[in-house]
Amino acid sequence: MDTIVTPRHVGILTSGGDCPGLNAAIRGIVRAGHAMGIRFTGFRDGFRGLVHDRTMELDDAILSGILTNGGTILGTSRDKPHRMMIGGKMQDMTGAIVDTYRRHHLDALVCLGGGGTQKNALHLKQAGLNILTLPKTIDNDVALTDITFGFDTALGIATEAIDRLHSTATSHRRIIVVEIMGHRAGWLALGAGIAGGADVILIPEIPYDIDKVTASIRARTLAGKRFSIVAVAEGAMSLEEAAKTEALVRKLDNATSKAEKKKAADKLTALQEAHVEHTVRLTRRLEEMVGQEARLTILGHLQRGGTPSAGDRVLATQLGTRCAELLRDGVSGVMVAARNGGAEPVPLEEVAGQKKLVPRDHPWVTAARLVGASFGD
Repeated sequence: MDTIVTPRHVGILTSGGDCPGLNAAIRGIVRAGHAMGIRFTGFRDGFRGLVHDRTMELDDAILSGILTNGGTILGTSRDKPHRMMIGGKMQDMTGAIVDTYRRHHLDALVCLGGGGTQKNALHLKQAGLNILTLPKTIDNDVALTDITFGFDTALGIATEAIDRLHSTATSHRRIIVVEIMGHRAGWLALGAGIAGGADVILIPEIPYDIDKVTASIRARTLAGKRFSIVAVAEGAMSLEEAAKTEALVRKLDNATSKAEKKKAADKLTALQEAHVEHTVRLTRRLEEMVGQEARLTILGHLQRGGTPSAGDRVLATQLGTRCAELLRDGVSGVMVAARNGGAEPVPLEEVAGQKKLVPRDHPWVTAARLVGASFGD
């Protein structure tokens, strides 16, 4: 944790995927900061806005009415400071970002984002900038924070979708497979599966055996159940796919040349990103093996949009106002984490590159098993 002189001019950007609560967090930071005498400049479209110096002054008029709006008034992108496509060529734009920071006489920069943003923020800290971050993502996979804003809203949307699918599933005696976001973490599918009463929940952290999944669905049919709901995280893997992933990770770790590393990394990325094809294949196999009509619903970006829930508005405001207090106190080099009902600074070095995944013995997993949900293991 670094200490700086109390800042007078601070930059803010949002990076990575959009999610509900970003505007509430911006509002919390700026309104609290204004009362402390801090001026704020927003940078549009993530780190690219810093490169191209795309700014907007964050005053009270801009903040009015944004609390309930989804998305982000600043816009966002997935650009990385050290790997950005400029003029058709991948370039390291760290120097240009530092120049923009200095040109605006910024005392600190606040970055709102998920796991990738934490790594990029640490990179800029190491380049000499005063950085603070806030953890946002519907995936809830940022390390060392109890929860990320955006998760609660997405959880409610995914749960409502499962609720709605129950009626068509029972009317037609179908297996309904619903793919839920989460990147490579199962928090969203697990939570929505429990809340929506899914009969099967498949998450990346617990590789599944297709025979055990079909056995659980057949058992429901024999018990007189008319339908089955299967909640699948987009990163879910069968035992076979998990074994392939582990083998590729080992190859990547043991590679001795850049060519070998690139080949293994490309194969690993392709395997991890083929979630749509995976869920389509899973749906077909369930239909064939169980002998019951199966239908697939992919919720996709629907889960990231819309009005933030009350829970996300409160969390984002709490983290945002705490960020303003840390700025006032001259703290930098930290992520403002939700911890034990409060908000605490955590060094970026401890967060960057880490993921919060679902432990196999997590209370949610135990609860789901006790009410009869199958994880296919």
